[in-house]
Parts: sequence; C-alpha cells; structure tokens
Amino acid sequence: MTDQALDTDGARLSDGVAAESHFLGRTRELKELRADIERAGLDTLSGKKPPRARVLLIAGRPGSGRTALAEELVRQVADDYADGVLRARLGEPDGTPVPVERAARQLLTALGLTAPPGAGEDDLTEALRTALAGRRTLLLLDDAAGAEQVDALLPDAPDCLVVAVSAGPLTGIADVRPCTLGGLDTKSALELLTRHTGSVRITVDPRAAESLVEACQGQPTALNLAGGWLAARPKAAVSDLAKRLHAEADEGTPLGRVFRFVYDQLPGTAARILRLLSLAPAGLADPHTASALAGCTVGAAHTTLDDLVALGLLRAVDSPLPQYEVPGCLHPLLCALAETHDRPAELQLARARMLERTVRLLQSCRAITETDNPDAREKLQGLPRALRFPSPRAAAEWLSIRRPALLASARLAVADGELDTLARRLMSQLVRAMVAHVGTQAAAPDLYGIHGLVLDVAERRKLPRERAAALLNLGDLDARTGRTREALVRYRAALDAGREANDPYATGRAMESVGGTHQELGDHDRAADWFGRALAQRLARGERAEAARLYGRIATAHTYAGRYGEALRNWRAAASGHRKNGDVAAHARALSELARVQEYAGRPQESLHTCQEAVEWARRAEDVRLQAALQLRLADTLERLGDPAAARLHRGAAERMLGEEGQESCENEPEREHGADACEIRSASVED
Repeated sequence: MTDQALDTDGARLSDGVAAESHFLGRTRELKELRADIERAGLDTLSGKKPPRARVLLIAGRPGSGRTALAEELVRQVADDYADGVLRARLGEPDGTPVPVERAARQLLTALGLTAPPGAGEDDLTEALRTALAGRRTLLLLDDAAGAEQVDALLPDAPDCLVVAVSAGPLTGIADVRPCTLGGLDTKSALELLTRHTGSVRITVDPRAAESLVEACQGQPTALNLAGGWLAARPKAAVSDLAKRLHAEADEGTPLGRVFRFVYDQLPGTAARILRLLSLAPAGLADPHTASALAGCTVGAAHTTLDDLVALGLLRAVDSPLPQYEVPGCLHPLLCALAETHDRPAELQLARARMLERTVRLLQSCRAITETDNPDAREKLQGLPRALRFPSPRAAAEWLSIRRPALLASARLAVADGELDTLARRLMSQLVRAMVAHVGTQAAAPDLYGIHGLVLDVAERRKLPRERAAALLNLGDLDARTGRTREALVRYRAALDAGREANDPYATGRAMESVGGTHQELGDHDRAADWFGRALAQRLARGERAEAARLYGRIATAHTYAGRYGEALRNWRAAASGHRKNGDVAAHARALSELARVQEYAGRPQESLHTCQEAVEWARRAEDVRLQAALQLRLADTLERLGDPAAARLHRGAAERMLGEEGQESCENEPEREHGADACEIRSASVED
C-alpha cells in the first residue's frame, strides 16, 4: 500500500466508485472510520442539528500510507454520496501550504463553476460553501498543513463528509474524528513485498522477510522501496537486505534508511537525475524536465524515469503523456542529497536549464497555432525536433496536462525576487500560450495569478516599469470580468508607476484605460478628459495612428454625453487622421460614425451625404460587412427623408451583399468597430 497521487490539477469531481483497488491491510482502521461516519456528533447529542460537515482525520507521517487509506475509504463509501467526490491537495511536495483561495478555486472548477479572476479567499470559500449547500458530497483534502486550511473549505452542509489527511491533529475544528496510522500488520506487509519479489523469495525464508518488515517498521513506502530494489536484483537475498537495514537501525527513520540504501545502489546518471528532480515544479516531471535538469537526451531521461518508477522512487501519473511525480515523503530526502552532492552553482544552472526548456516548449506550443505567420513558422522550424509538437491539438493537450507544473514554474521563477531575463521570458510565453490555446477569458484566473506574482516582486524590488505592466494587465482582467472600480484603482496605480519609470507606453496606456473605465462607469466627462490627456501625449510623440484612434474615443464619449458638436469635431479629426495615415478601412468606419452623430444632431441631409462617402471608402477597403451596414443606414435615413423607393434600393443592395440572415448583425457593424472599448489591450512583456 502506498500514498496514491491525486490528479495533477489538484482537485477533481468523481461521480462514481473507483475501480477495485489493490489495497492491503488497515481493516481495523477502515472499520473504525466507517463507524465514525454514522456515530452521533456532539451537536446531535445536545439536540442540535449539525451545522457543518463531519470531518474524519487520517493522521500519519509521510510514507505511512495515509493517502491510500483515505482513497480506499472514499472508494468504499462513495456510493452513499450522490453528488460525487471532490479531491484537493492542500500541500506542495516541499511542505509549503497551498493557499486557500487556490484550493477553493480548484474545487469550484471541479464542480463546473467559475469565480471572477482575482476574487479573494473569503469570496471563493463563500462561493464554495454556497455551491455545496444542500448537496451530499464527499471531500478528500490531502496533505493538509493545518486546521485553518480545512476549516476554510469546510461545507456548511451536514450531509457532506470531509476526509482530511494530515501529519498531525487539526486542533480548532470541532468534533474531528482522528485515525492515527502506524505500520502495516505483518501479514499485509509480507503480501506487499510478495507483489514485488514473487512468492518464492518470501516463502523460502519467511524469517528474513519478517525481519525486513520489522526493519521497515511496516511503513508502506519503505516496503515498496525495499521490494523494488529486490525485484531489480533477482539474485539478492532478502536476508542480506534485512541485515543491512538492521545494522543501521540507529540512523534516521526506516524510510530514510531504505531510501539511502536504494539510492546508493543507483548508477551515477540515475542518481543525479533523481537528486535534481527535487527542483521539479510542484514535484511533477516529464522526460523534458529530467533531460533539462541533467543535461542529457530526452530519450535517456525517459528510460531513467521509468527505471526509477520500477524502484518505487517515483510515481507514474495516469496521463496521456508521460508524466511522473516525486512522492512527497521523499522530497526532503532528495533536497538534502542535492545540497550535499551538488554545488549551489550547479543547482542554479540546472534550474536555469529547466526553465529555458520550458520557455522553448511554450514558444513551440504557441507558434504552432500561428499557421499564417511566416515568422512563427520559421521560428518553429528552427527548434529541435524534440521540442516541436505534431499538431495544435497535441500542443493544447500538453499545455492542459502540464498546466499545474507550468504555473508552479512561474512561481519558482520569481520566488527569489529577481525578475531576470529568463523569468520575464517564461512569464511572457506562458501568458501567450494560454491565450492562444484557451483564450483570455478562460485563462483569466491563471493569468491573474501570474500577473499578481510579477506585481508582488516588482513592489518588493522597487521595479516601477514591471509594476506598471503588471497593474495594467491586472486592470484589464478586472475590467473584463465586471470589476470596473477595482480596474480603475489598478489603472491609476499603473499611471503613477509608469510616470516613475518614465515609460511613455505605460503612461499613455494607463491614461487611456482610466478614460475607458470612467466611460464604462457612465462618467463621460471624465472619460473625454482622460482620452484627451492620452491624445496630447500621442501627438507630442508623433504617433499619428494612435492619435487618430483616440480622436474617435473622445468623440464616442461626447456622443454618449449628448455633446454632438464636440463629437462631430472629433470624428472629423479621426477621419482626417486615418485618411492621412492611409488606413482606408478606419477612415470608412470613422465616416460612418460621423454620419450617425449627424443624424443624432438633426442633420439628416449631412448624414446622407457623409454616409454615401463612407460607402465609397468602404468599397475601396473591400469591407463588405461595413458596406452592407452603411447601405442599411442609408435606407433608414432615406425613409426618414420621405424617399421609400430609394430606401428599398439600398436595403436590397445590403441583402444581396450578405443575405437576409446577416442583416441584423450588419446593422450594428459600425458600432462594434467604435464601441466603448476600442483600445487594443497589449502586454508590456518583452517579445522573444
């Protein structure tokens, strides 16, 4: 019996009972745990209705089989919980607690629910409790670092059950039913060894096998390591291994002794790869990770990883792609070995190689989606074959499967507080790959976390340019999810940071975003003022294309405010600017908006003339949708002017262009072109 890995996303929802497991022993513990589920709690005994879900605690040292016991309990009782099973891991392999907000968001995602990017811990946990209210759900919370994590995720639903796995007690949670694990019973421990070695080697020398179980103190992970070592050496005697372990009985824990013995027998390359896997983000590795860390080929790394799985030193993750997990109980032992055998500079170089490989894979993952971009195709062909994906679908699958490790890589890249070139590139490529394959909206929670990491480091290290970029990106995400006032605060802070860094792009972008936010809030006077400030900067820098676009934004704000004279003046300036810049399509759209405002202002004849001019420019731009929309507008204007025959001609022309089914969408075409958010949202990250 071993600790079983949860899914790599950290949370999932299961609707049925898992397949029959190969669980060994723990009969007494399982019986007691199942009895505790039905046992009356303190609230019930006092005549009150239980306010929250019951909590069962499985406590034990890492390597004691605590997660396997929890999984077996869940398998046995899952049928009693009609709304399925939720799983979440609350600890990183190195023991770092997973933030409650991250765990809550993962659980909500497993339920098929979404929460706004950037939502705080209280909002997320409240949403989770609301989602679970009235449900009969079983929650398995693995690797809980303390009572605070479990308490924050505890449903206010007495029909739910929480099974928590932790190294110690959960003091502070009422009515917790603890189950503390020791070693396996001898019979089960011997059966576990038999699965590795076969029955003959155990039955021919039962005393030696029992002595080996005693040396391992019945700890499942230690027994797995011992069994894996014996399986790899068919001629090795069980008694010799038992004697060796007994001779070192005073040195550390049973798991530590068995691990050191197995590690000492590894070939040099395998031992080095195993040590360096302590650097793998989130304890998750694939052949590329191991190859980059050790500086060997991907094929050699893949073979070594499979060999380490056979020895029990790694777990193979159930995944369409080869992926491996470092057992949490072995992580501190690997870290200690790396510190002893590898110089700090070597570890730093290995980490840099791993992050560089991740950057190149992300580049390849994004580039394969840009089939119409010659530069992207050339860059893709320049990558080694091992780093190229066969299809966009394969790239998307890799991105999805490796997502937890990639996000952990981002956290690792900024953990030391230095935004060096490699960290910048990693952040940039991760954001771009997610947007390319998932879309900005779907990836928003992850993007929010990435930009939040950059902001934390930028503030700590006093880097105003990076701070401005992070605030702009966070403001964009807030604005897209309806958190308009929060976005306004972000944009104003970004403006201050951009001025401090003397970054004209950041300051101009921030001023325009502040204006757009005020417009979203309905304060059109302030919107026009901020757009005007951004326009003044663009004009001073000679950025004519951006200036022409900003004239349009100012005109839109004045139109909403009912100041048609100002709106007409700015639309004329926008149209003139686009014409001078040679942007025929933008010129046509500006003229179409000018005609709209002229109609609002009660000037139908001027509107008719301007609209006819816009049709001609749209024809030159070969913009069929805009031509059709303008023909419909001409038809409406002519009807108001009392010329229904001419109106029918223009309406028929529009229908011939796009067909009757596209008529409704065409009528609003110019409005979409110059809507409230005409500002292109760009990242300030450096392009590789």
